[in-house]
Amino acid sequence: MSTPDLYLRTGFILNDAGRILSTREPVASRGPLFTLVRSATDAAWAVRADVPSEIANEVERPAQEEPPIIDLRDAPRYADRYMSLVRDHMASRGKDGSRMRQTGGPAFTFPDLVAQPANVVVVDDERLLNHNFRRWRPGEIAAGRSPVLAVVADGYPVSVCFCARRSDAAAEAGLNTAEAYRGRGFAPCVTAAWASAIRASGRVPLYSTAWHNDASLAVARKLGLVMYASYWSLSD
Repeated sequence: MSTPDLYLRTGFILNDAGRILSTREPVASRGPLFTLVRSATDAAWAVRADVPSEIANEVERPAQEEPPIIDLRDAPRYADRYMSLVRDHMASRGKDGSRMRQTGGPAFTFPDLVAQPANVVVVDDERLLNHNFRRWRPGEIAAGRSPVLAVVADGYPVSVCFCARRSDAAAEAGLNTAEAYRGRGFAPCVTAAWASAIRASGRVPLYSTAWHNDASLAVARKLGLVMYASYWSLSD
C-alpha cells in the first residue's frame, strides 16, 4: 500500500530520529531542509539532520497538527511557519534566506494491472544511454538505477525509465525521452514496463512529479495512475 511514509522512506535515508541524512540515489545529495508528504488520511515529514534540534522541533510541532488534505494541490496549513523557521536557520548559517527553494507535486501509485508493452528492452550498459542522454556514470545502473527499461531506435535507447530512488520496499520512477523522439507515446510504454519489473522484484512502484511538469502529468494520466499524496519541500 502506498502511503506518505513509504514515499518519504523511499526518497530519503533517515537516521534513527527520523531526520534526513541524504537522498536514496547512487550519487546522493543532502536532500531538502524540510519535506512534508500528505494524503487524505495521513502525513509524514522529516527535517534534515544538520538542522539544529531546537529548530527541527519547532518545525515538527505544526507538522503534527496538519489536517487531512482534501485537495492535494493545497499548500500546507502552516506553510508560512515552516518557511519562516527555515529562513531563520539559513540566516543563522550565513546563507541568504531569500534563496530558499519551495517545490511540490503529486505522488502516484500504479493500478494493479498495467499493460505490458512489447517493444521495451532492459539496458545494463551506461555507454548505450550516453548516446542520447548525458551524465550516466559507469556503474550507476548497478549502484541503484536498475532496472532500466528502454525503447530503442537506431541502435540506442531513446526513451528510458529507471529507479530515481530505491529502497528495499519501493522504488520511484525516473523518466527521460530524447527530444527528437518525444510525442510518440514511448514514455508511458517504458514506465509501464519499469513498474512491472519493480513489482517482480517485490517492491512497490511509485511515481511523482512537479505540479508544473505537464509532460510528466500526461504520462500519469495515460497510465491511469492513482494520485494518493502530495509532497511539499523547502531546500537551501
